[in-house]
This record gives sequence, structure tokens and C-alpha cells, in this order.
Amino acid sequence: MSAAEKFAASARGRFIAADVGGTHTRVGLVRAGGPDESPIAVLAHRKYACADYPGLAEILSDFIAAIPGGAGPVESVAIACAGVVLDDAVINANLSWKVSLSELRRALGLERVLFINDFQAAAHAAQCMEPADSTLLTPGVDAIEPGPVLVIGPGTGLGAAVRVPHRGGTVVLPTEAGHAAFSPGNAREIEILRQLQQRGAHVPNEDLVSGPGLANIYRALCAIDGTRPITLAPAGITAAAREGDAVAREAVLTFCALLGSVIGDLAVTSSARAVFIAGGILPQLKDFLADSQFLARLRDKGAMQPVLERLPVRLIENDRLGVIGAASWYLEHARTD
Repeated sequence: MSAAEKFAASARGRFIAADVGGTHTRVGLVRAGGPDESPIAVLAHRKYACADYPGLAEILSDFIAAIPGGAGPVESVAIACAGVVLDDAVINANLSWKVSLSELRRALGLERVLFINDFQAAAHAAQCMEPADSTLLTPGVDAIEPGPVLVIGPGTGLGAAVRVPHRGGTVVLPTEAGHAAFSPGNAREIEILRQLQQRGAHVPNEDLVSGPGLANIYRALCAIDGTRPITLAPAGITAAAREGDAVAREAVLTFCALLGSVIGDLAVTSSARAVFIAGGILPQLKDFLADSQFLARLRDKGAMQPVLERLPVRLIENDRLGVIGAASWYLEHARTD
């Protein structure tokens, strides 16, 4: 049996899919779904705090050991993670430990360890989601026209990918949109930018549109207004905003407006016909969206505004999104390899 045939055969059985983030890693034992199942059947699933483990190998070992009766003949792991692979190592600014694909293969005795960008995985997962897994953020605009689909998510960083129809299937293009330069849209945001430029001339989008980005916005506003921060934890800032703290509320509303602006820019660039926001920090903030400039900033792109007014945007709320996406990509990879 050739290597490609072994790969395809292994994909018909069980394998491990992992969604590796800067804060949490989610791991699933998965297989292809049957006729009356979802496309990806998740047989076991666990969430790990990355800071509690010295590396990804230890997390995967713990997961395998915790499965009742053991994982059985699992030979493959598909890893979804922000960043890119360079010379066998995952290049990622938010991980506290190194990820080497060959070392994982040796440490766990695996036949293969494959890597996919986390938002490339999210784009694959979006096509597997049920309507109940998402919330429409564009009232009255829900029809998805044929064409590219943008998937974006503000979490520990800012990830994005574009899914493009191609020859009866799809091609997913990963991006590093989080590292593109931030573009302020009003005088207040220019002041925020000046505050952040004290650390360096280049201020990327994810320095504002992410969990840590919300803290950066809040800290900058406090410095501009001459007030002392109450907290620098995103959850604490959100709670303070709900309790009526003016600076915290401005920070949250500014975050929502900037997310809309970035989505609009990426939608125009990619000719997207639909947008899925993949979890991250937004589920904790979605009740602020209606009072923010989220939709106005998303659509305020000059001549492109009429196009963007017909763009549906959905928030996906499924803790297994990355695992399902990595598994979906792995199975598609097995079919075409």
C-alpha cells in the first residue's frame, strides 16, 4: 500500500484534531460522520489551559490517556494553530512553548502530524455548522450569495481566512490580516494610535481587535483622559462597562466599531459574500454591538457601501469549531492527496 493509500485509509478511522490557541487548546477524538450524522463526528472532546502544561505533547498525551479504554489505533493528529510552519516549527507570537511537528510525531509515536492555520481550519468548519450554531448580526440580511466567504475571529490574536468556491469544492486561503497596519477612523482613534505607537511605529490590527487589544484600547483611553485603569483584564473591562464605567464602555464600543471596520476592509479586499465571526472574545461582547458603530463602520467603505449593506454577518458560537475545522480539512486532504 502506498503512502497516499495509507493516509486515505487512516482517515476513514479515528484520529485526533487539536485547536491550539494562545490561552486554551481544545482536543477531539474524531472521525468522518456517517449518513445520519454531522460531517465530523466528535467522539471525545476536552479543553486545556495552555499555561498548565509544558508543551503540546503533554496535552495530547493527557488527552489520549483520559479516553476510556484508550484512543485505540490512532495514527494521525491534525493541528489547527495560528501562524505558519517554518523548518518544522510553528511560528506563532502567542504560544508560550515551541511546537515542533517532528518532535510531536516522535514523542507520541504517531504516523503523521499535519498542521493547518487556525482560521484556515475555521473556514473549513464554517461549512459544517448548523444554523443553531450562529447568531445573525445583520438584521434582515441573511441570504448568502455565491462567492467567497470571510471567516474572522478576535481572540488572543486576530485571525482571518477566506473560503473560495473552486471546481465543485472549496479552496481556503489563510491570511495574516491581524498583522496588517491599524487604520484609525476618527480623531479619538488617532489619539489611541499615538498612544500605542509609543511601543513601536507599526501598530497591527490585532493590537486593538483582540482580547489583549480591548485592554490596549482601555489603557490608551485612560492615558488620554488622565484616569487610572480599574482593570486590564478583558472580562473586567467588559464588566465595568456594564456597570456604567464611562471609559470602559467607550473602550468596548470602540472595539466593536474597529472590528466592524476591519471586517469591512477584509470583505472588500476578498470580495466576500458572507462573513462568519468565529467566537473569540465577541460572544462576551455581542450585547454591545447594537449600541456601537459596528455595522456603520463595516459598511462605510465609500462606493462599496451598497455592496456591504447586502453582506450577511454571523457569529459562530461553537466551542468545537477549531477541532471540527482541523478534522474537516484533514479529511478533505486525505481525499485529494
